[in-house]
Amino acid sequence: MRQFTAIVNPTAGGALGAAALLQVGRELREAGAGLETEYSRSLDHARELARRAGEGGRAVLAVGGDGIAGGVGGALSGTGTLFGLVPAGRGNDFARALGLPADPAALARVLLHHAPRRVDTIEVESAVHPRTVVLGSVYAGVDALANRHANRARLLRGAASYYAGGLRAVATWRTATYRVTVDGQEHVHRGYTVVAANSAYYGSGRMIAPAARVDDGLLDVVLIRAAPRRLFFTLMNELKSGGHVRRPEVRILRGREVRVEADRDIPYGADGEVDAALPVTARVLPGALAVLC
Repeated sequence: MRQFTAIVNPTAGGALGAAALLQVGRELREAGAGLETEYSRSLDHARELARRAGEGGRAVLAVGGDGIAGGVGGALSGTGTLFGLVPAGRGNDFARALGLPADPAALARVLLHHAPRRVDTIEVESAVHPRTVVLGSVYAGVDALANRHANRARLLRGAASYYAGGLRAVATWRTATYRVTVDGQEHVHRGYTVVAANSAYYGSGRMIAPAARVDDGLLDVVLIRAAPRRLFFTLMNELKSGGHVRRPEVRILRGREVRVEADRDIPYGADGEVDAALPVTARVLPGALAVLC
């Protein structure tokens, strides 16, 4: 029987993390599995707890949103440790990409009995972060600014906070000129954003890269070029279905390594965390993480 260590982000979704783990944990214990719980003080602390638990031979569960999922999953990338998710955050986009069930009993069965699936991770390098590893996507531009606004929101939660953050970010955005290098080939891009996506989803269920797969060894690079603000708001709505990819303002490239630079200070984010600016390099690590899904 698997032995688990759950790492909880006590701030994700308020008290939702502890509540979600309580329900899933009851199912795990009733089935005879061992479960220990650790509360993280920060993402770095969560990574440290994950590595320590993995070295002890335990499967590690990230309890919270995409930030802690990316932090814990990234820390376990390349180690062979089994990784599981108990979604309890604002976005839960990587859990959505994996098709994890929302029902606690069904999720517990996945964690207990399913064979691990090897998925890709993303190695991220910048001046602020010499090397980190995340799971879902790296994005630079108006969406990173929107994510920053959403993270600071106090009254709104979930998709509403991202949508309000997006409105605020677009209203103040000045078009930037990017230099995007994909597997050594340079592309000049003038517009709103560049997204290097391992997962189809970001921003609380928005399907930024519908064709992206977490196990194909490639990143889908989505570029949204300059357009009137009114059209960009339309594009934002189309992200719910992935219909934006049919627009001429959207270009998609694919590759294993992406470097993004810009003509001014542009924030970038990774798995819901935004605390750095371009330039940034993202490269795929094929099959680096063993996920229970």
